Amino acid sequence: MSDPTGVLARPGEAEAAADAAAGAAGVRVRVLTELSELRQVDRLFAAIWRPDPASPLVTPELLRALSKTGSYVAGAFDDSGMVGACVGFFAPPAQRELHSHIAGVAPAAMGRSIGRALKLHQRAWALDHGVDTVTWTFDPLVSRNAYFNLVKLGGVPVQYLTDFYGGMRDGVNGGDDTDRLLVRWDLAAPRVRQASAGVLPRWSVADLTCSGAAVALDRSPDGEPVPGRAAGDTVLVAVPPDVEALRRTDAARARRWRLAVREALGTLLAEGATVQGFDRAGWYVVTRPARDGGTS
Repeated sequence: MSDPTGVLARPGEAEAAADAAAGAAGVRVRVLTELSELRQVDRLFAAIWRPDPASPLVTPELLRALSKTGSYVAGAFDDSGMVGACVGFFAPPAQRELHSHIAGVAPAAMGRSIGRALKLHQRAWALDHGVDTVTWTFDPLVSRNAYFNLVKLGGVPVQYLTDFYGGMRDGVNGGDDTDRLLVRWDLAAPRVRQASAGVLPRWSVADLTCSGAAVALDRSPDGEPVPGRAAGDTVLVAVPPDVEALRRTDAARARRWRLAVREALGTLLAEGATVQGFDRAGWYVVTRPARDGGTS
């Protein structure tokens, strides 16, 4: 990959990128250790996800234990107080890996790139602690999260996980199956360094289609999923523009999208395909592996 910014060779790149992201978002991001702040994280996540009280996302006691044992618990603050938080824990030592379990931004603070500031702080912190990779999961139907994770951060989905958490009765998942994509974030990879510097790839479904890309899953004019054929080297998979709104207005259609994306994208990943990126209009760009005797 070319490096027009010179970022790949710059010392302190991760810290500089994190500081720049925090400044642009108007926040200060720092690791949390005090019990009072860990309780704020619990309240923030509860306000965002609105979980069943019998099944909290985290607890102050759990956050206290994670913080005490050196895992990642951080918050983003502006003049109003805590507006975002992120929590992760370590994988087995030999993997040099952190799993970022949950991150969220207060609804009133959305649209300021606070989530990016949190993730770039997490990246700098992880590299400083000898960690090479961060993983996390996200709902493949949520278009804005796919664009954020794959393009703005440079993560790569490595596995499709069907109904990973089981039923979650909260204000975000709405009782839908909790299918997830497992994302791998190679912290020193060129694509991640470029993304951290704000140098983002552009994907155009129109151009890819003209170049012969196949459409494994399309959208009908009225918003229904339309299965196609996953043939050729490059394959496109559509998702709905706003599945969270769709769950509220047409749960049956949201369910049809869940099953269609599971079949299309889940099958491609199980066969060894690679998600290269995401068009902001709501399309995964996937390349299939070469087969014996050439590509199919």
